[in-house]
Amino acid sequence: MSAASPPAGPVIRVEHVTRTLEGEVPVTLVKDVSLQIERGEFVCVMGPSGSGKSSLLYLLGLLDGPTQGRIWIDGEDTGDFDDDRLTDFRLARLGYVFQFHFLLPEFSALDNVSLPIRKLGRLPDQAAEARAAELLDQFGLEGHHRKKPSQLSGGQRQRVAIARALANDPLVILADEPTGNLDSAASANVRDMLRDLTRDFGKSVVAVTHDADFASAADRCIGIVDGRIDMAWRPDPSA
Repeated sequence: MSAASPPAGPVIRVEHVTRTLEGEVPVTLVKDVSLQIERGEFVCVMGPSGSGKSSLLYLLGLLDGPTQGRIWIDGEDTGDFDDDRLTDFRLARLGYVFQFHFLLPEFSALDNVSLPIRKLGRLPDQAAEARAAELLDQFGLEGHHRKKPSQLSGGQRQRVAIARALANDPLVILADEPTGNLDSAASANVRDMLRDLTRDFGKSVVAVTHDADFASAADRCIGIVDGRIDMAWRPDPSA
């Protein structure tokens, strides 16, 4: 981590963003959303099923583009990016963790983490492997470097996925239901690891979750209902 002060301003700024799927009957997934994510902030996005939580996360992660509105990340207007710039920006500045880890089954844990480093091309292969090994060790996976995903538990696979998300030292980690496929102990472990990314590494973390226990670790929660921000929304404790 650099000792220099971080740039001023939010790491993500969204202004009046709408995402509509065109078709015979257009479907609007996100409606006129404006928000900011601060540097080093852990934010959870919650809402009913089908409310647009994941759609918003995919917009923040530049995996989808808005139909209307603008998204700035690290002060850059991403609406001006062409496809190549988007790909490079995602690889260098953003990390992703999903409910189903999407590790490549034919590769070892070490290879899964080193692949995005090699793809970015800033480090030679030996240094990329060393960086991947260091990240795996940080997440308690010593002795598991050469194991394939099928040889790891669900919690271990998700730790590999978090290490992979950190591979290129991104500004922001975006997580979509990262504990949705885990038992309570593994869920708590992943929650604590994501929280610690903000405290120990200065990362911003945005996580979609339905889990109130997970959300309790966040600095802030954003409610989404019918594609719009609804800060009054709260999960049903009996659900």
